Amino acid sequence: MLDRSIRDQFPIFSVPELKNFAYLDNTATTQKPLRVVERLRQFYAHEYATVHRGVYRLSQESTEYCEETRRLAKQFINAKKLEEIIFVKGTTEAINLVAKTYVKSTIKKGQSILITEMEHHANIVPWQQVCEETGAVLKVAAITDAGELDLDSFKSQLDASTAFVSLVHISNALGTVNPIKQCIDLAHKAGANVLIDGAQSVAHERIDVQALDCDFFCFSSHKMYGPTGVGILYGKYALLDQMPVYETGGDMVETVTFSGTTFQKPPAKFEPGTPAIAEIIGLGEAFGFLNEVGLDNIKAHEDELLAYATEKLSAVPGLRIIGTSKHKSAIISFVLDGVHPHDAGTILDEANVAVRVGHHCAQPVMRRFNIPATIRASFSLYNTQKDVDQLVAGLYKVLEIMQ
Repeated sequence: MLDRSIRDQFPIFSVPELKNFAYLDNTATTQKPLRVVERLRQFYAHEYATVHRGVYRLSQESTEYCEETRRLAKQFINAKKLEEIIFVKGTTEAINLVAKTYVKSTIKKGQSILITEMEHHANIVPWQQVCEETGAVLKVAAITDAGELDLDSFKSQLDASTAFVSLVHISNALGTVNPIKQCIDLAHKAGANVLIDGAQSVAHERIDVQALDCDFFCFSSHKMYGPTGVGILYGKYALLDQMPVYETGGDMVETVTFSGTTFQKPPAKFEPGTPAIAEIIGLGEAFGFLNEVGLDNIKAHEDELLAYATEKLSAVPGLRIIGTSKHKSAIISFVLDGVHPHDAGTILDEANVAVRVGHHCAQPVMRRFNIPATIRASFSLYNTQKDVDQLVAGLYKVLEIMQ
C-alpha cells in the first residue's frame, strides 16, 4: 500500500467537517494535491499573463509554462513528436474534434464506424452524429455477461467497410480493462484507424502510444489530479496535418485577408483563442505529481484495494457486482436487492461516504444488464482499506433502513 503521507498531500481530507471522509467517486473526478492547488494560486497571484505573441517577460514565461506541460504530456504517453499533443477542454471535446474533422472528412456513405457496448455517451453520440451526416453506419461490438468485450463480436464486425474504430480503454461503468493493443492491431489489419478513450486509464497505468500504435488517444486533466477544463488529444502527426480545422479564431491562423485565410500547422491549428492557461499549467503540475509517485506504485496500490473491496463487498447480503471481468481497474459497480441506488447514495452520504449512483453516462451498459442504475465505488491512490470498511459499514446501514 502507498504511504499515508500521500493522503496528507490532499488538503480536502484535512477539512474539519470532512474528517473521516471516504471519497470513492474517483472515476468521475479526482481530488487535487496541494502542489496543484498552490501552482494555480501562484500563477494567478504572481505570474499571470496571456500566452503567445507577447514580447513582455510575463507573457513569454506563461507561454513557456504551457509549452512545458505539452512536453510533459508528450513524455507521459511517449508520443513521437511534440506537435502531436493538442490541448483541448477534455476527453469529450477530443472525441468530437476527431469525429467532426478527420472522420467526417474521410468517411464515405456505406462505410462503418465500430464502437463497443460499454462506451461512455461521449464515445457514442459523436459517432451517431457523423453517421447521420455522412450516411455511414454505426456498428456496436457486444459485451459478455461478465462485462468483457466480446472479441468474437468485435472481430466479426471488422471488415472492408470499417473506416474507424473508437474504443474505451477502461470502462467507467464496469471497470473492465479492454485488450486495446489487440483491438488496435485487428482494426489496422482491416484498414481502419483507431481512437482510444483513455480518460479512465491514463492516471492508473503506463500508456505508450507508440507501442500501442493507436492513431488517436485522449484524456482529461481532472481525472488525473489536475484542474478541470483541460485535456489532451494525441494524434499521429500525419493525420493531424491532413485534418480540417475544428474551430476557428485567433492564434491558429497563419494569414488572414478578406479574400481568405491560411492556418498554422498542428498543434496551433487546433488551439484557437486564449487557452485555459492556468489549467494547462496546473495539468503540468499533475504530471509532475504522478511522475513522482510512480504509476507502477499507483497501480499496485489500487489493485490491492480492488481485491480487498471485492472480497468485502461480496459478503454484503443482496449485493451483486456488475462487471466481473478478469482484467479490471479499481472500479466496482453494484446493486443491492430491493434498494434503489439513489437511496443508497443518500444514506451513504450521511455516513460520510461519497459514491456515484446512476447510469454513469453509460445507459446502454445499464440496458445490457437490465438495470436502471448502479452504485459505483471507485478508488484512487489516496484511498485506504479504512475507506472500504467505511463503505461496507454504510451499506449495512442502508440495509437496516431500507429493508
